[in-house]
Amino acid sequence: MISLSLAEIAGITGGRLVGTDGAEVVTGAVEYDSRKVGPGGLFVAFAGEKVDGHEFGRQVVEAGAAGVLGTRDAGVPGVVVEDQLDALAKLAHEVLARLPELTVVGLTGSSGKTTTKDFIGQLLSRLGPTVALPGSLNNELGFPYTVLQADEKTRFLVLEMGARGIGHIRYLTGIARPSIGVVLNVGAAHLGEFGSMEGTALAKGELVEALPESGVAVLNADDPLVSAMASRTVARVIQVGERESAGLRAVDVTVDSLGRASFVLESGGESGNVRLGVAGRHQVANTLAAAAVALTAGMAFPDLVTALGEVGIVSGRRMDVVERPDGVTVIDDSYNANPSSTAAALHALAAMGAGKRTTAVLGYMAELGEHEVSGHAEAGRLAAGLGVDRLIAVAENARPILDGAAEVGAWRGTAHFAADQAAAIEILQADLRADDVVLVKGSRYRTWDVADWLRRPEEVQPT
Repeated sequence: MISLSLAEIAGITGGRLVGTDGAEVVTGAVEYDSRKVGPGGLFVAFAGEKVDGHEFGRQVVEAGAAGVLGTRDAGVPGVVVEDQLDALAKLAHEVLARLPELTVVGLTGSSGKTTTKDFIGQLLSRLGPTVALPGSLNNELGFPYTVLQADEKTRFLVLEMGARGIGHIRYLTGIARPSIGVVLNVGAAHLGEFGSMEGTALAKGELVEALPESGVAVLNADDPLVSAMASRTVARVIQVGERESAGLRAVDVTVDSLGRASFVLESGGESGNVRLGVAGRHQVANTLAAAAVALTAGMAFPDLVTALGEVGIVSGRRMDVVERPDGVTVIDDSYNANPSSTAAALHALAAMGAGKRTTAVLGYMAELGEHEVSGHAEAGRLAAGLGVDRLIAVAENARPILDGAAEVGAWRGTAHFAADQAAAIEILQADLRADDVVLVKGSRYRTWDVADWLRRPEEVQPT
């Protein structure tokens, strides 16, 4: 963060100083985890159900922190505010106002946000200092936290935007207004909250509505609900995809035995051969979006072609492919799941597992509302239709996956129900072969133990 005194922070946030006249200067990072606060940092104290961050105030100040921002006096120099999230939003907004040369990139979508954000960060870092934090820091806490990592040296700030309802992205753009906005896709994620994909599109489109006339909107030409957002922005629009109408286009897409896509990238009369180093055909769309941002930011087309082949997975549990020494291939895509991302992962499994035995360990997909049963059943039908050899549904609320697979009469695979992750591990342990390709996918935490177990080959003995 840029250097600010506690007095300045109190003024920006509408807070009051405690234990100080405000002369202390924050020169380090803003953190809400007391273990991460360094010298000159600002600790944001939250009172949780089990732990009250205010109780660590003295500890962080003794370790060199400049002060504490919280809702009560922590007994050390600090700023007391009514609401920490509101204070962080105000602070982030003011920091950006003091960094007028900074280019802000915002992106949203039903799936692929974090991976694409990581791709964009890797590309832009070739052009100058870039802030694009690992992980899904896309809510009322993570979003301003990411903004506050920027300082006078930062040239590009890449921000992921999530939404659980109408107005959420509009709120985030009020904190940090992007000059480049990316909408990846509109899928079935959060249907329980939005009610329909059209409702999801209405919320996601708030990003392009916030762009200035001098800005750029990067839209997925292959997704009609996204492409239609061109009418909702005053910014210049770049359509990306595989359609002929796309201004930045991938043609002649192929996928190798490891699930890595190759294609010809075309833009403005230029073309180049790209071979991705990440698994999954769906990464073509993600890298096209990232490429459009890089070109907008000034990257030369030949440099972009080279750079796209060198981007990799940064945030964990997102199409993270592990080639174990014993021959087992693990596709750890367990960070989160919705129907769109699960379908993409299953297609990747089918491509990577050609000629081998494939196993899909699928957990519950949350936030589908009235579409919960049908959404899981469709995942099962797709897995069976793709010829997955073994299908393991983890926990009772994922059982409809097996029901959907059973509807595919031509399927010759085997279906297994695991009451919990431990039971899923037992199923795998009983029959794991050296040529297996295993996908692990599910909403947060629900299949993490399975993925972690598979990634430790010293604890697994394939037959």
